[in-house]
Amino acid sequence: MKITEIIIRHLQMEMKFSFTTSFGTVKMKNFLLLEAKDESGTIGWGESVAFDSPWYTEETMKTNWHMLEDFLIPLILNKEIHHPDEVSEIFAPIRKNNMAKSTIEGAIWDIYAQQTRQSLAQALGGTKDKIEVGISIGIQNSIDELIEVVDNYLKEGYKRIKVKIKPGLDIEIIRSLRSAFPHIAIMADANSAYSLDDIDLLQQLDEFQLIMIEQPLASDDIIDHAKLQQQIITPICLDESINSLEDARKAVELGSTKVINIKIGRVGGLTEAKKIHDYCATVGIPVWCGGMLEAGIGRAHNIALTSLPNFILPGDTAGSSHYWEKDVIEPEVMAENGYIQVPQTVGIGYEVNRQIVEAYTVEKKIYR
Repeated sequence: MKITEIIIRHLQMEMKFSFTTSFGTVKMKNFLLLEAKDESGTIGWGESVAFDSPWYTEETMKTNWHMLEDFLIPLILNKEIHHPDEVSEIFAPIRKNNMAKSTIEGAIWDIYAQQTRQSLAQALGGTKDKIEVGISIGIQNSIDELIEVVDNYLKEGYKRIKVKIKPGLDIEIIRSLRSAFPHIAIMADANSAYSLDDIDLLQQLDEFQLIMIEQPLASDDIIDHAKLQQQIITPICLDESINSLEDARKAVELGSTKVINIKIGRVGGLTEAKKIHDYCATVGIPVWCGGMLEAGIGRAHNIALTSLPNFILPGDTAGSSHYWEKDVIEPEVMAENGYIQVPQTVGIGYEVNRQIVEAYTVEKKIYR
């Protein structure tokens, strides 16, 4: 294929609720959608998961646009590409900027799947016809409110509850949740809010039989996490620390993690995500697919990736209606009794609603 045209759109979508973590609150989601067209007219879609501010990683929506416009798109336009795996090789001279790279790589995977008459899941090697999903819950105003929110999601059938914690909002929250729900799968996500000085506090979480604690220490650390894992029973899951296959290998060999959260944007695209999945399968490390408050395009890519066999823990890919009044795809992603069906039609398996996309578009630019 040869990519002959790319359109970048800045979309602004208001969430149904404010999502609060240890590093900030999101209510209005600004993000980029990328539309790529090849010489045959086939169109593929990618979504940038970078936020407005560099609180999750150093990337932002604006830096993604800059990297795409000034570096990545010039490397891709009118270049012969035989397989999407080649995109990461083409981008290799550009350091980091993984979310920007993933935005365009995802669109190329979509085109490739369509041209080979496969679903994106099939093109990646997926084996599941449905995926098990959990729900990620931000910090609430009170424990009673959190318990009510969790109860509602459990009634909807979600298989795993992830709650955000931070210093001062941790032990009592988890204790109250476990008391209210003795048998559900609960995990805590710290978003790097703690240090080794907090070992005594983190050890207290062991009594609650959490399925994991996600990224308790620094976002770029694997050494201190290894020290912490030796001191606690609760499995540590690494998120922000894993940006490549090499990061995953080193973390596993050091004993820093027993579970890995794979986010497509964080690791630079579907190709690298699949490599991490495959490696973890060989060494017995379970993986799951984390969420970045994606709209429909990003959510569709997550579903396809999660169809790979070593995604054995429920991910964060809840239904569209949990986040948005109206998503940008049709049909919207629907979770029923804690499962999402993996689309079997070619490409990402969803149609982009261009009318809705244009309604949410703040700015767009065409590159040829």
